[in-house]
Amino acid sequence: MSRRAAAGLLAATAVALSACASPAQKTSSGDASRTVSVQSCGQRLSFARTPGRAVALDQSATETLLALGLAGRMAGTAFLKADISPPYQADYRKVPVLSAKALTAEGLRNANPDVAVASFTSLFTKDRAGTREELHRLGLPTYVSAVDCPKDNTAGLTPFDLLFQDYQNYGRVFGVTDRATRLVAEQRKALDEAARLKGGLKGPVSVAYVYSVFNGTPYVAGKGGIPSEISRLTGVRNVFDDVGEQWPQVTWEAVAERRPDVIVLGDLTTQASPAGNTAAQKLATMRAHPTLSRLPAVRDDRTITVTAIEMDPGVRSVNVLRALVDGVRRFGHAR
Repeated sequence: MSRRAAAGLLAATAVALSACASPAQKTSSGDASRTVSVQSCGQRLSFARTPGRAVALDQSATETLLALGLAGRMAGTAFLKADISPPYQADYRKVPVLSAKALTAEGLRNANPDVAVASFTSLFTKDRAGTREELHRLGLPTYVSAVDCPKDNTAGLTPFDLLFQDYQNYGRVFGVTDRATRLVAEQRKALDEAARLKGGLKGPVSVAYVYSVFNGTPYVAGKGGIPSEISRLTGVRNVFDDVGEQWPQVTWEAVAERRPDVIVLGDLTTQASPAGNTAAQKLATMRAHPTLSRLPAVRDDRTITVTAIEMDPGVRSVNVLRALVDGVRRFGHAR
């Protein structure tokens, strides 16, 4: 570990200890001196001061912080899977890119962060940024999207409820509660509008969400994640919703057997993504497949392309909702 990183982590330890010793107080947006505590995937995080050197371990977490106006308080970003959304590009250029792929523990510590945030617990492993337990012992708080650990949250909350909980927690931790509240309101409105599709469906409609392909095998949306909730809201059944994990690895034959009426294809275009992961490449694979090629959704091009990370928990998740609604109507499945 570098001397600079060690000093930063000792400072973070002092902050964490002082946070635990101080009573929690109400915060106003922008207040730099206060104590805030939040829950994150089984850990209680306390902050005695507003973080000023946040590191986001993935693109969705990065864009969520940017949407909250926090570019000036970010010490780094990593794991870019697609082009940054246009509204955030100018702010993104202000943030140091620590790694094009998954960030290592050394890369994280060298950034001298006071908090690390991510969409998935899988980014906090020994061979990546380090485990959350290890980083906690070093005094570095780690925040993971509530969507990735629904069992650690209040029962009955939907994935979008959990995502909006992330916004509100970030708002409290970074002192931008007003911006977080506005973001939640805007996106709840988008959910309400999309839910109207259910009443306009002409009959049962099903969808498969194909996120990525690794070694020729597709990863699709199962039960419990953002796409699963999009299907529940719109009434367009997710054909893999009976699989009890968010992103199961399946086969192309399994996709064909479940005969989705519509297929959502995730587009992955950066060097962090394995080869063959653009939406066009996925569609070409399906058209060349002896069984899938005969599926009406493939044969008649009833596919919807979205940026794959929009199926991850983040500010762009509502884009998939809108794209599905528009596609289902365009294909004649709804009024």
